[in-house]
Amino acid sequence: MNTATAGTATDTRLLSGWYATRRPADLTDHLRRYGPAPVTAARGNRHSAPLIRALVAAGLTGRGGAGFPTAEKLRAVTRERGRPVVVVNAMESEPASRKDQFLLAVAPHLVLDGAVLAAKAVGADIVHVCVPRVRSAQYWQLRRAVDEREKACVDDVLLRPHALPHAYVSSESTSLVRWLNGGEARPLSTPPRSHERGVGRRPTLVHNAETLAHLALVARYGPGWFRQAGTPDEPGTTLVTVSGAVAAPGVLEVGLGTPLTTVLDLAGGTGEPLGALLLGGFGGTWLAPEHLGTPLTRHDLAPLGAAPGAGVAVALPRLACGLTETARILAHLASQSARQCGPCRFGLPAVAEDFAVLAAGQADSADLARLRRRTGLLPGRGACRHPDGAARLAASALDCFADDVGHHLAHGACRAAHRPPRLSVPPATPPETWR
Repeated sequence: MNTATAGTATDTRLLSGWYATRRPADLTDHLRRYGPAPVTAARGNRHSAPLIRALVAAGLTGRGGAGFPTAEKLRAVTRERGRPVVVVNAMESEPASRKDQFLLAVAPHLVLDGAVLAAKAVGADIVHVCVPRVRSAQYWQLRRAVDEREKACVDDVLLRPHALPHAYVSSESTSLVRWLNGGEARPLSTPPRSHERGVGRRPTLVHNAETLAHLALVARYGPGWFRQAGTPDEPGTTLVTVSGAVAAPGVLEVGLGTPLTTVLDLAGGTGEPLGALLLGGFGGTWLAPEHLGTPLTRHDLAPLGAAPGAGVAVALPRLACGLTETARILAHLASQSARQCGPCRFGLPAVAEDFAVLAAGQADSADLARLRRRTGLLPGRGACRHPDGAARLAASALDCFADDVGHHLAHGACRAAHRPPRLSVPPATPPETWR
């Protein structure tokens, strides 16, 4: 997957070094472009740390999917007793996403700066950086970046890279905490929450890699600069992985509020008529072409039941069968469950099986009613958000591809269902290990 170019100068921030040089930045390159990380926090005065105040003014929210205010996560950790721990979540278990992997490859020190600055703001003395074990090259790139910083003595916080088992739910924050505590990379039910008692039973701040890179820039340039991009209510830029039926699939940096159609244009545009857009990832929402003028913000997407999610946009051509592609995704999601709760052990596989029957053109109206009923039972009942995302995907597919549903019920599978798959979906096989 290639990288595409950004739209305007104000929309190119995290990737500005890459766009300028087209090569990954080592520590020397990083310091030449950004200078040393600013001193913005004092451990003796954690609750009034200047960085936290700057993040409040900037309005930075998490870029990992939930969109939670970044400053509030830092504040929550500072309210707890004990020396905090910081965890960088670069697992990126969403199969359609490559943004964090690409960011760590081309600007690792921006992410590590953000992690160290966050650690200082909350009074942490250690940062754990978690990447998937299956990407060994990524781990060794990270290891080299950490070694560079250690040799240059730029940090007074310990940085520890880790390679974790790669499964869809392994990127859940509680999965990281559980693995770092010596357990399996499966989600934990709450309470206690990670910010209350996480790694080593200490208050733990878990942040997505992209979020921390933005944090590093807010610390350097201030909230006013950060708000020059995006919208007043949702400021800043965001990374988006664009794939599917576009001419130049890759990772883009765009301002929040950019229309979805512009995002696709920045990826070279669609080379064939578009049938739908999968937004947010495998646990995201299918959107019909008439909604492509919608701005990329949580506020504007909410009426459509959608959200930016993991920063994923997958363009599906009109000649593909959306039901067949959704069935493949649901089968993968079912195979990736931690099997710790009823919705994941029984509900999700049942929904995936029902959807496969529909996609094959072998369902009747009673099967469809059962699929809708089972899908409605998944959200809010699991130990993590995994079944919620699968339910959102299935429900949106039934709505977006309603005409295809009618055809599959009345006449069997459509012609497109017999064509080769168009989306890149991993095999529906369970993880080899959780530890």
